[in-house]
Amino acid sequence: MPTFRSQQAVSVACVALVLSLAGCGSNAPQQAPPSNDAQHVLLLSVDGMHQSDLAGYVRAHPDSALAMLSGRGISYTNAQTPVPSDSFPGLLAQVTGGNPRTTGVYYDDSFAHDLLEPGTTNCAGATPGGTVSFTEELDKDVTKIDGGQGLANLPDGVLQMTGTPTEVIDTAKLPVDPASCKPLMPGDYLKVNTVFAVAHDAGLRTAWSDKHPAYVILGGHGGSSIDDLFTPEVDSNPAGSKDADSWTDDNALTQRYDTYKVDAIANETAGKDHSGSKQVGTPSVFGMNFQSVSTAEKLAASGGQPGGYGPDGQAPGPVLASAIGFVDTQIGRMVSALDAAGLADTTTIIVSAKHGQSPIKPDTLTRIDDGRIIDAINAEWATTHPDVPDLVVHSVNDDAMIMWLADRSPTAAAFVADRLRGTAGEGTDIAGKPKPFTAAGTDHIYAGADAATFFGAAPGDPRVPDLYASTQPGTVYTSGTKKIAEHGGVTPADRNVPLIVAGPGINSRQDPSPVETAQIAPTILSRLHLDPQKLQAVVVEHTATLPGL
Repeated sequence: MPTFRSQQAVSVACVALVLSLAGCGSNAPQQAPPSNDAQHVLLLSVDGMHQSDLAGYVRAHPDSALAMLSGRGISYTNAQTPVPSDSFPGLLAQVTGGNPRTTGVYYDDSFAHDLLEPGTTNCAGATPGGTVSFTEELDKDVTKIDGGQGLANLPDGVLQMTGTPTEVIDTAKLPVDPASCKPLMPGDYLKVNTVFAVAHDAGLRTAWSDKHPAYVILGGHGGSSIDDLFTPEVDSNPAGSKDADSWTDDNALTQRYDTYKVDAIANETAGKDHSGSKQVGTPSVFGMNFQSVSTAEKLAASGGQPGGYGPDGQAPGPVLASAIGFVDTQIGRMVSALDAAGLADTTTIIVSAKHGQSPIKPDTLTRIDDGRIIDAINAEWATTHPDVPDLVVHSVNDDAMIMWLADRSPTAAAFVADRLRGTAGEGTDIAGKPKPFTAAGTDHIYAGADAATFFGAAPGDPRVPDLYASTQPGTVYTSGTKKIAEHGGVTPADRNVPLIVAGPGINSRQDPSPVETAQIAPTILSRLHLDPQKLQAVVVEHTATLPGL
């Protein structure tokens, strides 16, 4: 396993970059910026990271890689992810320029009223409505980090995993298109194209690394616009670990897992494929996501130390502080790889996050078992509607409540909303002690037509949730006590994420103007001298490039 680079090595990389870029800090001599000669864009998503985390880390570590990037680029201090603040909507916004109403993707685990259930083979007369799970559930073998490819010497041999992860997707687990009666691949579920497709169509090489094979969705229709898609399964069983069922159960394991993806980026920067075995040329658009910060925020404890934030809800606790430091070191490693390859002054680096995480203040946490609430709603509905035993046909609840209903009538929507408002009970606090809740932990409930309006979707849209509920501060839906934070909601902790853009021709500054992470997509194309209007979501939503570039 590769050795993690030290903070001193990161500082050395920063010094090397001073020679060709604008400098690593405000005291560096100010030179006229070079013209925009960007030939590559490296996009990095630090899942779970807040803008406040970035600001605090840079203040405390002025010689860090993140401080260096902030010091030579634009830091957008008021950037927000889409709602729901989930991995799929968050990343798809960054690579399409669109929100869920345009991409058609509301969560990585959702429901579509115009598709059929996975496994359907006889579509004649089949009832419309099917689950759409683009999670680890699609793997042929979720227990293996290669998704079931059958590689030996795992996990450290995972770099030999296929760059075409459609090979390890079990098509029997995909939703079925009633028109063709065939499984619908993730890329064909996405309604719009991506920056990878535009770049690929222009003859440029593309690559990406993420946490599940289901991320083939990023390739869009046909799923072939990403030349090298490396997707080691984060929910697989770590080899040799007796206490962890997945790489996210222990933050040290998550950091080890993330390092494999950084290894892939280093290989691609050197002009090879992710495995390092073939010389193919450095991609024009490439990048990865980090899971380490997200895991550190979610876990109640890891390695005998508390996860999340300290009692003040500002300073990271020991596990989270380690995770942020790890990410910084690995970003420094990638910057050094660009410098070693002679690509530092022709590469734009963008650092952001798919989503934040909530709550930040430990004493506000209220964990609620949503399964009991949904079971009670379905049971009461079934007493008067025996033909629809499960009114809530699909639900995904993290720190927001999102439901799809078998009956989409206003009556059914009002029934569910009323039951949620009237549900009181007892959850658990940060210490696992009983803590009462009201209104099922919800704050504002958008049901039926109100839910469609909330998302800006057309009435009757087959994919829009039939109910979306923001939550009271600190609410996390879980049946256990393992998690202390989640995402999916609308709070600043869910949505306010870092956004740094550094590269040729960019003057260093902080920009406090409100921006959306969807603006990353047209910015990527603009940096590569490609037309942002070739992105379908940009045309639909009139998504602008980020200001000042």
